Amino acid sequence: MSLLCVRVKKAKLQGPPDKFNTYVTLKVQNVKSTTVAVRGDQPCWEQDFMFEISQLDLGLIVEVWNKGLIWDTLVGTVWIALKAIHQSDEEGPGEWSTLEAEVVMKHDEICGTKNPTPHKILLDTRFELPFDIPEEEARYWTRKLEQINSLGDAEYSFQEEVQKKPLPSAASQCSFEDADSAVDDRDSDYRSETSNSIPPPYHTTAQPNASVHQFTVPSRLQQQGVLRESCADSLQNYDLDYQEHVAIRRYDSIDSTVSGRTDLETTSESSQMTSRQCSLGSRRSLDLSDSPADSSRYGSSCNVSQGSSHLSELDHSHESAHGSGQEDDHQEGEPNHSYHSSGSYQKDGQAWLREQEEPHGEGEEEKVCETEEKCADHSAAKLPLELEKPKDVDAGAQVSYHGDNEPPPFPPARAHWIRAISKVRLRLQEGQDEADPSKPPWLKGGPAGGLYGIDSMPDLRKKKPIPLVSDLSLVQSRKAGITSAMATRTSLKDEELKSHVYKKTLQALIYPISCTTPHNFEVWTATTPTYCYECEGLLWGIARQGMRCGECGVKCHEKCQDLLNADCLQRAAEKSSKHGAEDRTQNFIMAMKDRMKIRERNKPEIFDLIRDVFCESKLTHAQQMKTVKQSVLDGTSKWSAKITITVVCAQGLQAKDKTGSSDPYVTVQVGKTKKRTKTIFGNLNPVWEEKFYFECHNSSDRIKVRVWDEDDDIKSRVKQRLKRESDDFLGQTIIEVRTLSGEMDVWYNLEKRTDKSAVSGAIRLQISVEIKGEEKVAPYHIQYTCLHENLFHHLTDVQGNGVVKIPDAKGDDAWKVYFDETAQEIVDEFAMRYGIESIYQAMTHFACLSSKYMCPGVPAVMSTLLANINAYYAHTTASTNVSASDRFAASNFGKERFVKLLDQLHNSLRIDLSMYRNNFPASSRERLQDLKSTVDLLTSITFFRMKVQELQSPPRASQVVKDCVKACLNSTYEYIFNNCHELYSREYQTDPNKNQDLPPEEQGPSIRNLDFWPKLITLIVSIIEEDKNSYTPVLNQFPQELAVGKISAEVMWSLFAQDMKYAMEEHEKHRLCKSADYMNLHFKVKWLYNEYVRDLPAFKGKVPEYPAWFEQFVMQWLDENEDVSLEFLHGALERDKKDGFQQTSEHALFSCSVVDVFTQLNQSFEIIKKLECPDPVIVAHYNRRFAKTIGKVLMQYADILSKSFESYCSKEKLPCILMNNIQQLRVQLEKMFEAMGGKELDAEASDHLKELQVKLNNVLDELSAVFGNSFQTRIDECVKQMSDILCQVKGTGNVAANARNTAAQDADNVLRPLMDFLDGNLTLFATVCEKTVLKRVLKELWRVVMNTMEKLIVLPPLTDHTGTQLIFSAAKELGHLSKLKDHMVREETRSLTPKQCAVLDLALDTIKQYFHAGGNGLKKTFLEKSPDLQSLRYALSLYTQTTDTLIKTFVQTQTAQGSGVDDPVGEVSIQIDLYTHPGTGEHKVTVKVVAANDLKWQTSGMFRPFVEITMIGPHQSDKKRKFTTKSKSNNWAPKYNETFHFILGNEDGPDAYELQVCVKDYCFAREDRVLGIAVMQLRDIADKGSCACWCPLGRRIHMDETGLTVLRILSQRTNDEVAREFVKLKSESRSTEEGT
Repeated sequence: MSLLCVRVKKAKLQGPPDKFNTYVTLKVQNVKSTTVAVRGDQPCWEQDFMFEISQLDLGLIVEVWNKGLIWDTLVGTVWIALKAIHQSDEEGPGEWSTLEAEVVMKHDEICGTKNPTPHKILLDTRFELPFDIPEEEARYWTRKLEQINSLGDAEYSFQEEVQKKPLPSAASQCSFEDADSAVDDRDSDYRSETSNSIPPPYHTTAQPNASVHQFTVPSRLQQQGVLRESCADSLQNYDLDYQEHVAIRRYDSIDSTVSGRTDLETTSESSQMTSRQCSLGSRRSLDLSDSPADSSRYGSSCNVSQGSSHLSELDHSHESAHGSGQEDDHQEGEPNHSYHSSGSYQKDGQAWLREQEEPHGEGEEEKVCETEEKCADHSAAKLPLELEKPKDVDAGAQVSYHGDNEPPPFPPARAHWIRAISKVRLRLQEGQDEADPSKPPWLKGGPAGGLYGIDSMPDLRKKKPIPLVSDLSLVQSRKAGITSAMATRTSLKDEELKSHVYKKTLQALIYPISCTTPHNFEVWTATTPTYCYECEGLLWGIARQGMRCGECGVKCHEKCQDLLNADCLQRAAEKSSKHGAEDRTQNFIMAMKDRMKIRERNKPEIFDLIRDVFCESKLTHAQQMKTVKQSVLDGTSKWSAKITITVVCAQGLQAKDKTGSSDPYVTVQVGKTKKRTKTIFGNLNPVWEEKFYFECHNSSDRIKVRVWDEDDDIKSRVKQRLKRESDDFLGQTIIEVRTLSGEMDVWYNLEKRTDKSAVSGAIRLQISVEIKGEEKVAPYHIQYTCLHENLFHHLTDVQGNGVVKIPDAKGDDAWKVYFDETAQEIVDEFAMRYGIESIYQAMTHFACLSSKYMCPGVPAVMSTLLANINAYYAHTTASTNVSASDRFAASNFGKERFVKLLDQLHNSLRIDLSMYRNNFPASSRERLQDLKSTVDLLTSITFFRMKVQELQSPPRASQVVKDCVKACLNSTYEYIFNNCHELYSREYQTDPNKNQDLPPEEQGPSIRNLDFWPKLITLIVSIIEEDKNSYTPVLNQFPQELAVGKISAEVMWSLFAQDMKYAMEEHEKHRLCKSADYMNLHFKVKWLYNEYVRDLPAFKGKVPEYPAWFEQFVMQWLDENEDVSLEFLHGALERDKKDGFQQTSEHALFSCSVVDVFTQLNQSFEIIKKLECPDPVIVAHYNRRFAKTIGKVLMQYADILSKSFESYCSKEKLPCILMNNIQQLRVQLEKMFEAMGGKELDAEASDHLKELQVKLNNVLDELSAVFGNSFQTRIDECVKQMSDILCQVKGTGNVAANARNTAAQDADNVLRPLMDFLDGNLTLFATVCEKTVLKRVLKELWRVVMNTMEKLIVLPPLTDHTGTQLIFSAAKELGHLSKLKDHMVREETRSLTPKQCAVLDLALDTIKQYFHAGGNGLKKTFLEKSPDLQSLRYALSLYTQTTDTLIKTFVQTQTAQGSGVDDPVGEVSIQIDLYTHPGTGEHKVTVKVVAANDLKWQTSGMFRPFVEITMIGPHQSDKKRKFTTKSKSNNWAPKYNETFHFILGNEDGPDAYELQVCVKDYCFAREDRVLGIAVMQLRDIADKGSCACWCPLGRRIHMDETGLTVLRILSQRTNDEVAREFVKLKSESRSTEEGT
């Protein structure tokens, strides 16, 4: 419901200013408000109005009226669609609207306007965002509500009371009262200002929210005149000592009663089972007293008859003296009627729940009785006597429940609910005793295993919603209203009052005011000064000054004629009789008699209804009619009364003085007698407290009370001369004497006297009237209440069997129509005659309806009524400064009474809404409409508290409804949880023959299986769907704050999550179910979450918890899945092997085992993927685990293939298919990597898969290498043949151009053996291998061919050992070299001629092109850069290089000739300086040999060591290359200190040179013996320019393949001195010592 704010600002009207005196009316949704009238063509009102809007498809109608003398004329209308009005919290500048002359109608509703006028109006319309509560307040109320709710479910116990005798047709009222509790309602969700904050004396302070105060008893005032009838039709009442009222939820079964324990013992025991382990069995307590186990709101009867009455809702548990014994009698005496099962709730053996009720007598109605401890003695004295009477139950039998809190009763289906819960809980408890107490009873074993059969796409929506309770009885059989003292209509029992009201009603109806003769006014000219009969002002003017009635002669101003509403006939009769004109009087009396006869004849139904309502016999009625007619006639002449008027105070008066205040006094006039009070100076809220006495002899007289501002100045004296009034007028109220009765304390609003009067405020009068013959009667307001209540009772309970008949009325004033035509006329005429304000009528009817607020259609009526009551008090119609709360305080209905009524209604509505599923079933459209209206009513109550009571931040209606909805959902969840199997099988079981009787321990969740949970989810879904589709569209008043479907999903999920989490924790400990079952359940939970919960504001953007509950089970499933995958792999490979690794198809080059393995892995992953796990952490865990499975499976596959691969190499195609398989693994793995998230994949899983990819790559490389190497022997043969052919090629390297063709020819010949071999194989590979594999095979073949050519053709191995030995032996003589040379000349160590090199070069090009295969083979760049080709080319190139180049190559490649000597044979100290000439760039090296040290040498003869230094490098043939020091005799650590100079050219830098230092033993006449050798490379000192160091001496020079190759080639150049010297130097090694 929204709050519409309208500010009427101003208007621009076309025409002369004096023509306009305008006011504005606003109409919306049957509520009408009016501004003050303002004169002029540019009137400015600046008045605010607020409306509660429940339907946005209507419009706001704004009418501007011009006030006339007799009637008002319409200036124009504006219609504003509510949908077009914006929302805002701040007032805006407004919008100008053009007034239009006519309205456009559609279906009897205004839908627009037409025919524009020249007038305009400025309006500001907006919807306020509803009632914001400050944060602090919100917290306070939340806390408050939680306290209420936490106590809520600990505060009820139940008891059955059976009435012994049938009730008479109008049941009596038995009411006990307590002064404190009458005003104490601390458990109200909102404490009104009338609440008494002092707790009653017996009330324990420890329980501040005790629900005994939720519904209060009547105050003494309302109890006056209550006649207590015989005990036969009173209700049995017992009082429960509060201290004994144990706050425990009741689950005790009949067994506990049979064994003789009291309910207090059994309940305390049963409460012990609510430990953590059993939380799934014994559900949490619910808000707003709505747990299935303790709510007292379930259907109180299962009445089947139409005449069933509304049962009393009170339930009093008792501990009185007569309690237990009599209850035992009770039970024995009525076994047929009390229903016993483990689900019924009992107190000392007396079942409180009755399955069947007999129909009740028509027209009966029991009243609520609420007893407090204080009156226990009354009830104990009076009532228990009846329990001694026979315990038979007859047709009128009735059950009434009495309890501290007395919410309305419940439908029978709730009985099943309660029984089911108790049964489950009891069995759970029994199971607990037998089993291990630490385990919940449902945690038992069950088999595990099974991987498939997982339904990853469940949809648990069922076609039909599930009614929670079977045979859900509708509201007809339910007590339909609040049964508080407010709705307890005391007037139904007050026979004396009823008798008086009966007469007064007849009097009002036989000669009704609405039919009185109107005055016959004519314009009249006064010849003498004459004063107006109405306002007592002078009739001004020369002629035609006023109006005069031709019949009775009354004179008044033209403007006052409407105010004279006295009956002309009566006035004439009264006047004539006083003037002695008896004959004329008789005429008038005859006319009045005729009028009454016609009335009686034309409207007999009115008088029949009055007779029925007051249960009068026809005879008495006839006599009364005569008496009444006579009293009407006598009313004029024989009537007299004494009137005492106390002027108490006034409030909110106008300020008339310049000081901003007034000096008010009051004049009171009855007839012609006038009295005045003293003046109160300078006060706008004066208090006089003055009493005046009057006598009145005319019932049509008026009391005129006027308030004045006393002035004493010249201006006022002049006014006194002219107008007989010297003082300023502050307001008046005119009271018809006929409306007075008894003692009244009433606030009257002050009215204007003329349009020019500026008036505000109200005056409080206490009036006491003693009418002759009616000395002791109640005031008319109380009489009216009596009439209205009795009429309502008669029409609703007697005629309507408890159904409220709602009159069919349309229009702005439809809310003032309370009954059908006849009854409505009765109340209206009574109100009109006795001056009952229409607002009092409305409030009285509202009070009546509140006792039936659950009847169909009633909430809508109550909502409209309250909205109009709100409008009356909250919308000021005059420029008054009286606040709404002050106006309401002046209400004649009684401020406290109405506030208390609303408080109790509010509480009852909350409790009913907390069970909206039962009270407003979705299957009934009518009840859904009532639900909407009930919420509107709640909103109206909030509006009342805010705008009328002007309370600060009352609870927001949206919040209250939200809490109620949550409470209902809590209990709904508990119910479906505890009756899951039963409900599911009833609603959704496809096989009707299937036996659904589960053993008791299987009723709830079990640890042995998971059947319970999918059923529960299905039920939850049906509830959310029902809320979404049935209740959300109805409860749409707070679209921003309340969406029932969303709340439903949120609450259901929260409760379900708690249980599910705990259940999964238990399952995790035992794991008795198959992992596939857990997975299936996971999918269902996921579906529930995604479908209903994910997008809720509370969950949006948050990572849900549910994946964590299942994480362990998914991991378990993944573990099991790994074993399955491995088994599957072995099976697939076996099958494949058996089939001989056939290609799966002509296009697929791999065999089926790869497909099988990945199909299985993909299926497994698909299941994980479909979990759509929203928790990235858990997804990462799953992916890591699954990545390991993939790794394990694929590596096992690769290992198995690798092991047996070599055995397949001899087969033609098989090795290729197997390599294709590995390649396909890599392709599929890449796809899987992408499927698992690619770059987004968890780092650890990603690394794992990348590592796996690398491993598979390596496996493929290994297999390719194995495959390539399998061709080695055959390629060796081919290459040997090539070598032989190459040897035949003769000629020099410098071939002429014409001889090049012969070289090409030779190359082709040389290649033929190899090409023949390659052709056959490569063609096969090209068709059988996948491209990647083919390239790898080609690479391997290329490697093998190149290496083999290099080894066998370019650098054939030194087949006998002598070659290498010769090179490395300590060859001292040149003869040795000649041996080496001989060795080289032999065939196997042949060297290539330049021509052969050229042929080989061409052959290489051909092979290269062959392997490139026009782009289908290996890339040219790969071939060019391949190390094998480069190595071969390099070897070839060495044959054609110069000695200098080869030496330079040697120096630059052999960097580790002497370094890293493990076992030095001595050391030499040398200093080297390097100098580069700045001009020529030549390098000069100075070497100083300082000493040798630690020389290891054994000799028998003279030891004469010397040092030989040789510079090795290019361009040295013409330079000094070697220096030697002098020898030193027999010195093993000789000192030399000799310096030598080497000149290097400028062709190369120092990095092409090295120094070889050799220590030798000088021998005369024979070769010197080598001690040790060291090599220093100049590049190491090039940067520094000089160096001094000790060089360790090694036994020989170290070199690699390149060095050896260079050495081999140079050793063949025997004619080259430099080459010869170089070979000798590098082949030197330590000589053998003597004596070794």
